[in-house]
Formats: sequence, structure tokens, C-alpha cells
Amino acid sequence: MRWVTVVFGSLFILFGAALFLGGVTLARLGGSSYYVIAGVALIASGIQLLRQRASGVWLYALVVSGTLIWAIAESGLSMWGLLPRLSTFVGVGAAFAAALAWTRPEFAGARPLWGRAMVVAAPVAIAFLLLAATAISDLNAGSPRHLSRPTAGTSGQEGDVSSASVASTDADGDWPHWGRTAGGLRYSPLTQMTPENVKDLEVAWVFHTGATIRASEAGPDHEFNFEATPLKVRDKLVLCTPHAETIAVEPETGKEVWRFDPHANVQDDEQLSCRGVSYYELPSATGVCAHRILAATLDAKLYALDADTGERCADFGINGAVDLTEGMGLVKPGYYYVTSPPAIVRGKAVVGGLVIDNRERGEPSGVVRAFDAVTGKLAWAFDVGRPDRTGLPPAGESYTRRTPNVWAVMSADEALGLVYLPMGNETPDFFGGGRLESSEKYASAIIAVDADTGHARWSFQTVHHDLWDFDLPAQPVLADVPETPGAPPTPVVIVPTKQGLLFILDRRDGRPITPIEERPVPQGASDGDWTSRTQPFQTGIPFFGPPDLTEASMWGVTPLDQLWCRIQFKSMRNDGLYTPPSTRGSISYPGSAGVFEWGSVSIDPVNMRLIANTSWLPMKVRLVPRDKTGAEHVGAEQYFFGGPADGTPYLEFVSPFISPAFMPCQAPPYGHITALDLNTRQIVWRHTFGTSRNQGPFGVPSNLPIPSGVPNMGGSVTTAGGLIFIAATADATFRAFDLQTGAELWHDDLPRDGIAGPMSYTGRDGRQYVVVAAGGHGGLTAHPGDAVVAYALRK
Repeated sequence: MRWVTVVFGSLFILFGAALFLGGVTLARLGGSSYYVIAGVALIASGIQLLRQRASGVWLYALVVSGTLIWAIAESGLSMWGLLPRLSTFVGVGAAFAAALAWTRPEFAGARPLWGRAMVVAAPVAIAFLLLAATAISDLNAGSPRHLSRPTAGTSGQEGDVSSASVASTDADGDWPHWGRTAGGLRYSPLTQMTPENVKDLEVAWVFHTGATIRASEAGPDHEFNFEATPLKVRDKLVLCTPHAETIAVEPETGKEVWRFDPHANVQDDEQLSCRGVSYYELPSATGVCAHRILAATLDAKLYALDADTGERCADFGINGAVDLTEGMGLVKPGYYYVTSPPAIVRGKAVVGGLVIDNRERGEPSGVVRAFDAVTGKLAWAFDVGRPDRTGLPPAGESYTRRTPNVWAVMSADEALGLVYLPMGNETPDFFGGGRLESSEKYASAIIAVDADTGHARWSFQTVHHDLWDFDLPAQPVLADVPETPGAPPTPVVIVPTKQGLLFILDRRDGRPITPIEERPVPQGASDGDWTSRTQPFQTGIPFFGPPDLTEASMWGVTPLDQLWCRIQFKSMRNDGLYTPPSTRGSISYPGSAGVFEWGSVSIDPVNMRLIANTSWLPMKVRLVPRDKTGAEHVGAEQYFFGGPADGTPYLEFVSPFISPAFMPCQAPPYGHITALDLNTRQIVWRHTFGTSRNQGPFGVPSNLPIPSGVPNMGGSVTTAGGLIFIAATADATFRAFDLQTGAELWHDDLPRDGIAGPMSYTGRDGRQYVVVAAGGHGGLTAHPGDAVVAYALRK
């Protein structure tokens, strides 16, 4: 029965050799020397076991004991910190001790039976118990962490919903804008669903758009993202598909009423998505197309459709359509399209556009245009390269190329006559040498544009000379917030950013209502580029971003992939937030996927609660000199989030910072949901968001509902009934939380990830419904779908 010591001895030698070799590399980079020491001890243990020496048992016990001490010193009593450091040693050690006791009693010491096997079993048992205890602790920590609960009447502004951003002339049971209000509050005044009865929610209907069939026609790798938030206007629910179709269904049954297919000319390499459509009601409100749906498409068209029939509105543009490429000059296929709904303000439909990232310098203009919502005639154009010229360019010219664009959802204030633009970047994202002067002023900025003239009233830049793709991804939210507790409310615009900062500005003039500091940031850009010496930080509002990465925060499912992550970490530049991209390779944390994303935040204006779902995921960014690679023909899929950046000195390689096991290199949690008190600017509660049941090494789902906090994208809705509804996570789950405490009150499995913003409305049957699109997202899920799922209380 010598096979036990031979097998385990060989295993220890191989494992120890891997730790030693990797540990030497890590030590040379200035990292931990633990792996070198552990590797040598494991190799010695294996050799002694092959020689049938009992000292091999003692050496392995020493490795486990030393690892236990080192693990606690590095990560404390955190399950996620201890797991990769101890789990392999615990599993192997338990198997080793059991095998020794039952097959080699003479080796372990026949009297008592366990003998020297206890030498291994003791530290293994201690490590196992520690892992179990920390797991229980971390699971409990995943439950809502309630910091304070206001009593009735203590919110300061409770019940004050008189402002233009909060009050709505629309019926309470409707959802007429993407964020319900033009300012994007994502708040429903309905009260039928409450914390007491939400457990009785059931599926009312499911509607399939047919998008999965369309996708299969384009091939299995044709990515699309079902991000739509439906509108509920009059007696219909109206949504769009990733393939640019607009569909109306009955709000009570999900039965299709009409469908408009523009037969959009879509390129095979496009990331298909449509976040929603817009609604406009003519002042006369009578006749054909008095109620109309405005839908922008992936092939740069703007359509006006009769809300009742889905027919084109003949008086709009040419046969119901406006060509958004007019005045743009050369637009290569797939380089310019629209994914977000128009903003409706003062009889105009204001449209931005997505300019494809990182392909080349000199891509189409990021111009924002307003069209008459009745005729489709151009009302004005905001071209940051020529801000004083608001009409069409002269013949032979075009809107200024390579300017920052607006791909996210805009907001509007009808009373002030302003539309708020969350600006993107001048492409490419990660090399800024030679950018336009206008880009340096307006990129990654929030701009308030006069809805009547198209001229900028004010702007505030959230990132100077952005080299991290920290463009503004989320709809700016209009609310009324007191500057100090008890003070009268100030009309503000709340600007969520990818780096995890929330900027709160007076929306009339852009004045910050809490202090903003310009703080020094890391320097040292690549050749031909430069970095801003400072960046703005909002000081009176909690930071929603992650703590800085350290070597000790590297993670993995085993010591080996954690070691790989440590080596990668020490090989790259990492100076915290705003680490410049480099040819050496830099870590961007948070990365360009964003802490906040296009789902934005939701606000309960009565209780003054802001609800935020956030993600923490790092990226690796590497600039490769073009003349040193011969890599101009690298496939697009190898750039991941980067690109060839033609016209610049570098190719951009940008990818998630993940291990060979396809797991993030930093420890969980990766996602949170948080409530912020807008009166006090303090966090009320925060907890991890989402479980790891659909995640696992090598892409294999664990099927374990562990509250690890997962990547999430999409938004939430708050209700006057005291609830938060949100899907957003990569675990195909729709959840309801208690607004005041953050307790999860209800959840249900979705057919696919609900990477979209939910909405709520009242049907003609008097029931309150909550609806979410559950079709997944190409960046988070492997299997897209096309379901729209509606829930209501049991009859």
C-alpha cells in the first residue's frame, strides 16, 4: 500500500515546483516570498514521502500551518480572502490524512490507528473550521446592512414633490418616459405592491419578441443586448428590440398589438442594443399620429410611428423617417448608430449617437441634434467643434469629425428649457495625444443645452483629458435636493460616473451644491500624450468606487491562479484611480465597464433615497507601439474593449483582469446595491448584490446561491409602496428590496439575465404590474434571449 505516499509525494513535488517557480518570478517583481518558501517545503515533503519517511507528513503539516498564519495576516478573517489560500491545502490535506490513517497505519503509527496522520489532520481541521466560520460570517454579511432607519417625517423634505422634475402631469399608472419622468427619477407613485404583500407576486404574462430567431439568422456569435425599458402610454406597452423593431403589446396580457420592422441595415460585428423609445403627444391630441412613438435605430434613422397603429407618420421627415447621417460626411458601416431613446423637450426630439470606439482617429461627429417632433425638421445641432453653428453644415462640409458623442440616455427639464447631455470621449479612448481643443473642454462632461437654441448654457467636466474611457454612461437624474438638512430644495442634476463618483450640481447653472476638490493624480503618460495634473473629486458625497487594489487583494480559486494574478499585478503599473495607460501595461480600477453604467440610479423623492447598483471590475490596458508589432491585422476579438486606433502611434489592448480560470483577479464582492440619503448625503444601507450561482471557474456555473456580489448592468425602479425592483445581475434573478432597510423581500428566476431597467404601471384591470426585459447581455451572459416578463399580485 505504498501507493499513498508515492501518489501524494509526487503531487506535492509537482505542486511545490509550480509554487516555487512562480514564486521566484513574483519575488523578483517585489512580491510576497511566501510562494518560494511554501514551494520548497512542499517539494521537500514530497521527496520525503517518496523515500517513505514520516518527516514528509510533518513537513506538509508545517506548510498548512504556515499558510494558515500567512493567510490570516494578509486577508484577516475574510472567507473570500482565505478561500484561495487555504481550500486546496485543506482538501488535499484531508484526503492525505484519511488515506494515511486507513491504508498505512504502520506508517502513521498503528497504536493509535490515526498516529501521525493527526499531524496533518490537526492543522487541516483548524483551517477547515476557520473557513467554515468565516463563510458563515460572510454569508451573514451578505444580508442587508442597515445603518439607520428614519422614522416618519424625518426625511426633511418628505411629501414635497412639487418640482418640475418630480411632479408629473401624466397619470400615475403610466410610464411615459424611459426613466418615467423626463428627468429620469425611475420612481413609480403606485402603492398596490408593498413590503407586506410583495411575496405574493406571480408572473402575469411573458412576451417573446422573436429576437433570438433574428440572431440565429446572423450566426451563433452575433452578439445582442436586450436593454429595453418599455413605455406604458395610453392603453399600450411599447418597447424596442436589439434589432431595431418597435413593438406594442397589451399591458394586461402581453398580447402583441402591432410591430414595426424598419429592416435596419445592421453589420455583423455590431453590438446590437436598443434601450427604449420615446413618446410625444401633439398639443391638439386629435387625428392620425396625434400620439406618436419616436424610435431611433442602429442604421441611424429616426422614425415617427402612430402610437395606436404602428404606422409611419407621413408628416414626419420623408414618409415618417429622418436620415441621421445627413451632414455627417463619410459614415462607414457600423461606425455610427443610435441605441438610446430621444429626449423629448419643448416639442423637440433630441438625438445623440454612438460612435464606435477605438477603430480610428477621424470617426464621424458626435453631434447632438434636435428635430421637430411633428415635422422632423432639424431645429438645431450642437456640434462641440463649431458650437456657434447650429444648422446643417454648408454643402461639401460635415459636422466636426472625431468629437465627443452622447450614447447614453439624456434628460430634459421642460420648465427650464434645458436638455442635459452626458458626453462621451473623442475616440480613441486610451490615447489622447492630438485631441481637438473642443474635446478637451467637453469630453466626459455634463452639458446643459438650451432646448430652444441649441447653445450650451453651462458645462461641468467630470474627467480632464480622459485616458480611461470614463465617459458619462448614465442618464443624468433631475431631482430637488436641499443643500443642507432642512434647507429649501435646490433643483439639481445628479451625474453618476464610471469611476464611482456622484456629482450633484445646480441644474440651472452647473454650480456644485457640495464641495469639489481638484486632487493630484498619477502622472506619466505614454510618448506623445500627457496627463492632467489633477482630477475633480466630490467631497461631500460617499465614494461608490472600490478601494485600491493591492497584491494581497489578488484572488483565485486555487493558490496557483492567485499566484498568476499576483505576477500579473506586479508586472503592470498600478497607482490607483487614474493610473495612466502604458506600454508596460496598466491596471484600470475601476475599469471602463464602470462602477455606474447606463442603468443610472433611481430616486424616491418622498423619502429622499437614491438607490445605486454598482460593479467593481478591473481592466488591463496595454498600448502597443504600432511600429514594433507588425500586428495591424490582429483580429478585432483580440482587442476586447480596445482597438487598432488607426491614425495613432499605438494599438490598444484592453481586457478584463481575469485569471486562467476565467475568474476576476480581485476578491469578491463584485457588485453592491446601496441606498444614499440625499438629505444627509450618508449611506443608509449597503450590501452585496447578486449570487454566484451562474458564475464559476472556466465559465461553469457553480449553482451555489452564495451572495458573492456579481457584475451587474441595468437599473432599478423605486415605488411609493416602499419597494425597489431590480434585476441587473448576471444571475438571472428579479428581486424586490425594502426601500428603508434594504432587506430582500422577494425574488424570482428569469429566463435570462434581466440586464435592463424595470418599470411599473397600472393596467385597465386596476392591477399594478412590474415589467423587466430578460434577454441577457453579450458582455455578461453567453446565451441571449428575448423575453419580456410581467409580474402582478395574485388575483
